[in-house]
Amino acid sequence: MFLIYLLLRLLALLPLRTLHAAGALLGRIALWRRTRTAHHVAVNLAIARPGLDEGARNALLREALAESGKSATEIIKIWGSGAERALRLVREVRGEALFDAALASGKGVVIAAPHLGCWELLNYWLCRKTPMAILYRPPRIAAVEGLLRKVRGALAPEQVRAEGAGVRTLYKRLAGGGTVGILPDQKPRAGEGEFAPFFGRDALTMVLLPRLAARTGAAVLYAFAERLPQGAGYRIHLLPAPDGLADADLATACTALNRGVEACVDLAFAQYQWQYKRWSADDRPSPYDRERGVG
Repeated sequence: MFLIYLLLRLLALLPLRTLHAAGALLGRIALWRRTRTAHHVAVNLAIARPGLDEGARNALLREALAESGKSATEIIKIWGSGAERALRLVREVRGEALFDAALASGKGVVIAAPHLGCWELLNYWLCRKTPMAILYRPPRIAAVEGLLRKVRGALAPEQVRAEGAGVRTLYKRLAGGGTVGILPDQKPRAGEGEFAPFFGRDALTMVLLPRLAARTGAAVLYAFAERLPQGAGYRIHLLPAPDGLADADLATACTALNRGVEACVDLAFAQYQWQYKRWSADDRPSPYDRERGVG
């Protein structure tokens, strides 16, 4: 793992623009080879933007795959540079006053961070503002967890496992006025979610975040780090949660939760993790099972 860390440090000397260009090339290769990833992206875009004609849909597919590739290669810069140096790439912050006000209220803050843009840089920015715990699932390779702790350094969030004890830790954090981060579009396990509309089609949606908000009274803000063109850096966005997210009716709350994700995605549509099988569920037909074919 030390050799991987050393390689990251060396490759991080490359300009962000160069790394993004390499990532865009990976996206073009995925499209050319008609990979499974390209298929999933094509299916998701057809669901989320059904009104596009063939030319516009193919152009969006190329852009989304390029951004997907950039999300992979930019990690070299974000992890290899170290947290403080990586944060120099933040050019603008929109909505910071919302975060400052939520912190000052002392009621706790839930950051809903979708799979959008550069979420690892967002973690750094948030943890520089305040200590934070994030809900996560351990990586399949145990050594990766140690690498993450090393590259994040002093700005590493507390990593809380997505299990019973971890959820109780989140409640305690919020009760004490602390901050927690959750991926609001993380597909829950079977039996642990609620179906709610997401870009016009029902998707299995987590109920944990609405329950945290309802039971603790914590403020909920959506956040993401938008990737700027030509490797120019990043723009942090913080947005208020839609009305109804803490509603006692879970269908209402989960619909609001997904509306918040949509509002973020609409600001940087191609930068969403469109390769994620967001509309699959164990007990429903999957839109991803048909013959692979991308334009």
